[in-house]
Amino acid sequence: MATSENEVDGGQVGTAVSAACGCGVEHGDDAHGRHALAVDTGVKDRNLKRLRRIEGQIRGLQRMVEEDRYCADILTQISSVHEALRSVGRELVRNHLKHCAAAAIRSEEPQSAERMYDELVDMMFKHVR
Repeated sequence: MATSENEVDGGQVGTAVSAACGCGVEHGDDAHGRHALAVDTGVKDRNLKRLRRIEGQIRGLQRMVEEDRYCADILTQISSVHEALRSVGRELVRNHLKHCAAAAIRSEEPQSAERMYDELVDMMFKHVR
């Protein structure tokens, strides 16, 4: 476990205890979460645009259900949303490999690379289906 000094409510500095992930980025608290080592701005913009489009597709699906639209048409739109989410996921995996994983694997700290290998294997089995 790693410790770090963080600002807490009221601007006072305290010590937080957290575990480091494979890339060495410490786990944040529930309110702030962890952050990527680096994110390509183009990738971020594309992902945000895709997610907004997906949000619109979800609202469209809600309307289709409210209007008792034909089930096969709704299922076709659901398929489209799944593929759009997979597209965002692919971009995120690529960014994670390019920045976070590469940094951890190249690290001079062997434990960092081992944690990243474990994280990548867990991600593959958890998220790639």
